[in-house]
Amino acid sequence: MPRFHGFTKKQLLDVYRNMALSRRLDEKILILLRQGKSAFHTGGSGHEAAQLAAAQVIRRGEDWPFPYYRDMAFTIGLGITGREQLLSSLSRAEDPYSAGRQMPTHFSSRELNIITQSSVTGTQYLQAVGCAMALVKGGEKGVVYVSSGEGTTSQGDFHEALNWASREKLPVIFHIEDNKYAISVHVSEQTSGGSAYGIVAGYKNLARFQVDGTDFFESHLAFRKAVDRARKGKGPSVVVSDVVRLLPHSSSDDQKKYRDKEELEADRKRDPISRFSDACAEGGVISRKEFEKIDAEVRQSVEEDAEWAEARPLPSPETATRYVYSEDDETTALEESEPSYISDRIVPVDAVNHALHEEMARNDRIVIYGQDVAGMKGGVFTATKGLTAEFGEERVYNSPLAESSIIGTAIGMACVGWKPVVEIQFSDFIWTAMMQIRNEMATIRYRSNNEWSCPIVIRVPVGGYVHGGIFHSQSIDGYFLHLPGIRIAYPSNSADAKGLLKTACRMDDPVIFMEHKSLYRFVPAATPEPDEDYLLPFGKARTVKEGSDLTIITYGMMVYKSLEAARSLESSMGVSIEIIDLRTLNPLDYDSIERSLHKTSKALVVYEDNITNGAGAEISAIIADRYFELLDGPVKRVAAKDCPVGFSAVIEDVVLPQAEDVAQAAQELIEY
Repeated sequence: MPRFHGFTKKQLLDVYRNMALSRRLDEKILILLRQGKSAFHTGGSGHEAAQLAAAQVIRRGEDWPFPYYRDMAFTIGLGITGREQLLSSLSRAEDPYSAGRQMPTHFSSRELNIITQSSVTGTQYLQAVGCAMALVKGGEKGVVYVSSGEGTTSQGDFHEALNWASREKLPVIFHIEDNKYAISVHVSEQTSGGSAYGIVAGYKNLARFQVDGTDFFESHLAFRKAVDRARKGKGPSVVVSDVVRLLPHSSSDDQKKYRDKEELEADRKRDPISRFSDACAEGGVISRKEFEKIDAEVRQSVEEDAEWAEARPLPSPETATRYVYSEDDETTALEESEPSYISDRIVPVDAVNHALHEEMARNDRIVIYGQDVAGMKGGVFTATKGLTAEFGEERVYNSPLAESSIIGTAIGMACVGWKPVVEIQFSDFIWTAMMQIRNEMATIRYRSNNEWSCPIVIRVPVGGYVHGGIFHSQSIDGYFLHLPGIRIAYPSNSADAKGLLKTACRMDDPVIFMEHKSLYRFVPAATPEPDEDYLLPFGKARTVKEGSDLTIITYGMMVYKSLEAARSLESSMGVSIEIIDLRTLNPLDYDSIERSLHKTSKALVVYEDNITNGAGAEISAIIADRYFELLDGPVKRVAAKDCPVGFSAVIEDVVLPQAEDVAQAAQELIEY
């Protein structure tokens, strides 16, 4: 049978059917929206040829696609049905992407290796690079595809992803669907030289292709070449496809406000579906009547599928808060036990190091990376010393100096079954990774309706009392306590650090593991070292000392400030003070707080973060809300002032809470 540009007639008919289906779904969903049956839509009309050309070279079940929200035709080309697309658009319980938790066309499929996608533009690129890193480390043959519009190439994550992928020669295909508009901003206002193709020059090992994205055959040739070099280990490629946007950016947009009639008409003349059918008809491969027959069949099937999808059930209200966290995490069943000790004394930084050694030996899918963590350096605090020598450069390695790269790639690795334990060198610099943490890592399980999980461990040195100044002294717990979907550990001593970190390395949810810098070698925080079997459950506080007149609820370095204050008051006033070390901030141990308040009836919350909106502010509110009847006085707080931490020791001492501050507040509360 003769071929047309290398395709059989059946293959061409299938491509056209998928084009027509994607286009008709755009049209039908907008009708449903106007009828009040749907709430939002982002159309892909005009992008069909380039997307289906890309889909042709993807191997189902072997390759890993990261399609963005305009890639409906691409996902149809992989096998997602019209019914599934409509269930998503109508937010039905059977929506295969999110069960109604996300906006439409936020694709997700275990079967197709599509990791749940979000509304965020650009975060997917680093995740795709992380996925490719995992494939290469695991000896797998897959290629990773990731796409966006041209506007997203302005995001730093895009360039960070190109840098890492090019340096490692990773098998990633970056598809830039250039329709010239980021909502209303034209590419000439967005990109240097007005060309996404131009700005990606200069990366070693990176191939570039620029194609007419309305021409299926030209686009397919570029993707075939890009995928071929990726499968041969020659490195990543960028394919920039010049497409047309035949619909507004979304159903909330009106492109007539910023595009004139002549421009819109010029785009319509480049309609990729018309160009495809014209090429096939003029080539004598497929007749016009055959295309018309497919159009009629697609219209009928979309109508039937829409009627069917409308009749499907809506999500049950009872499911609204499910899957923020894992419901099958074996570590939640852990009971605290008395450890067996293997040494007399160990400081917290060495406890962290030993925990990492033991867990890496136990799980060969744990990888450790970050800035300066590898080789003889072993981290700026030496927490990772010796790990490269023991486990090799493939499992312990340095990252680029880019926090978003660290977290973004870790998300990609974690979602495909690896266990990244990454380090952010100082908490003060975590903020460039905030988009990856807040909008991606924390939401992956929930937004995919438990289809995907992202069990990263982020180790991060925190806190002051080290004369680190404004940018090496920050406490960040108040920010991250506000993020559902993330567990938070904050140990105050060596045994707890080891037990909690080992547990974190086995959890099925993301963990931010906060390590106070001034405790790393703080002698009072040293303890005997538990053996390799010691696992400390999250959400179990430790009673540091028993008491009957006042409860101090605290964690981290503040445990020692509180102990100092308690000893002073017990000596001077003859009172009895109980101190509870929370150990973890998410989950919190409410039971230990309640038991203590039954004894003392007075609560003082001591924390190092800012007094306004720090973690202790929420803990105080919880105590007032839940345990008000147990109290014989107000809930008081001691915390840092709402001020940056200065470098001078004089300034630092004023800003950060001191033992004297704790003692004064405790005395006032006892005398209340």
